[in-house]
Amino acid sequence: MPQPYPPGARRLGRPASAVPCTSCGELVGRGYLACATCTERVDAYWKADWAALLDSEGIVAGDPEERDLVARVFGAEPGTHPWTCTDWALRLTVCPTCRAELATGDSGCLACAGADQARWAWDYAAMPTAMTYNEHSLRLTVAGLRAAHRRRDSQVAYWRLSLPFLLTGEPISKVQAQRVRTFLLAGREDELSSADSYAEMASLPDLPWRALA
Repeated sequence: MPQPYPPGARRLGRPASAVPCTSCGELVGRGYLACATCTERVDAYWKADWAALLDSEGIVAGDPEERDLVARVFGAEPGTHPWTCTDWALRLTVCPTCRAELATGDSGCLACAGADQARWAWDYAAMPTAMTYNEHSLRLTVAGLRAAHRRRDSQVAYWRLSLPFLLTGEPISKVQAQRVRTFLLAGREDELSSADSYAEMASLPDLPWRALA
C-alpha cells in the first residue's frame, strides 16, 4: 500500500536566496504566469513530481494514457499521490462547464469551485506531519495566482510579493504575514517590493496609518 500522504515539491532543491529573474527583472517567482522564466522556475517543483509519477507508471507525457492517469489521480483517496500531482492533474484538465483550467474558472462555476475545494482535503489532513507550513503556503499562493481573477487585488499583491521567498523555503510566521498585509493596505507596496527577504518586508518601520489613494 502506498505511504499515506507522500510529500510533494521536495525532488528539487530550493534556491539559497531570492534573486532577480533574468527575463523580467523581478525576484524569481514574482512574475508568475506573466513571465515565462518565473513560471518555469515555480512550476518545476510540480513538474518533477508529475514526471516521477509518469515514470513509475511507464507513461510518456502527452500520450493518451496520461489522461487515464489524471482520472485515476482524481479518483484516488486523498493522500494517495503527492499534492503536487493532484494540482498538476487539475492543470491538465479543462472544466466541462466553463472550459477554463479546472479549479480556476469564474467564481460562479460550481465545477471549478468543487474541484478547488476537493484538493484541500489532502492539504489539511496531512499537515503538519507530511506537509510543512512553507509547502502549504507555496501551494496556496500558486493556486491563488492561477485564479487571481477570483481574489481581491490586495490578496493577489500579497501572494506575488511573498512567492520569491516561499520558493527559498524562508519560514514565515503568522505575525509577519499580518504585518506585511497591513503594510500593503497602507500603500507601501513599493517599499515591500524592494526587500530582499520576507523578514525584511515584515521589519519595515511602523508608520501612521494612511488611506490608500
